[in-house]
Amino acid sequence: MAWFHRIVLINVSAVACLAAAAAYGFAVSGSGDDDTVAVPVPDPVAAGYCRALHDALPQEVDGLPRHDLKPASDLTAGWGSPSIKLRCGVPRPEIDNDDDADGIGVDGVSWSVEEGPGGGLLLTTTLRSVYVEVTLPKQYAAGLTALSDLAGPVKRTIPDL
Repeated sequence: MAWFHRIVLINVSAVACLAAAAAYGFAVSGSGDDDTVAVPVPDPVAAGYCRALHDALPQEVDGLPRHDLKPASDLTAGWGSPSIKLRCGVPRPEIDNDDDADGIGVDGVSWSVEEGPGGGLLLTTTLRSVYVEVTLPKQYAAGLTALSDLAGPVKRTIPDL
């Protein structure tokens, strides 16, 4: 009977992995839905920090109203249209391995900076126990108001390394 439970668990795990991969593929495939994102799958400790961040996030960022992204999750949030998107619990970005990579500090939170989709910016926290990613569409990428609005909640809920 124990072998049956292992097979069921293996099959359930395989289905969950395939579903997550399909959701990620759909989210990044250019579905045309500005509010669709791939939901990260952090470990339980990181997910707890992300839930605390979700509860602390402001109702406005850069003067734009907050809304849920699709699928709705405590690991994601959006503001405005086109959406400024936040994802918490993402993997460490590859750019963090580059000593010459661009980075900025805003109100006590440091961010790696990469070119994002459509000429926008992709920013990911550094020196924190959990990685938080913010995608700024091109029209919001010139200023740092969004990062300034998010710095306080990040500092309060995501511990330094």
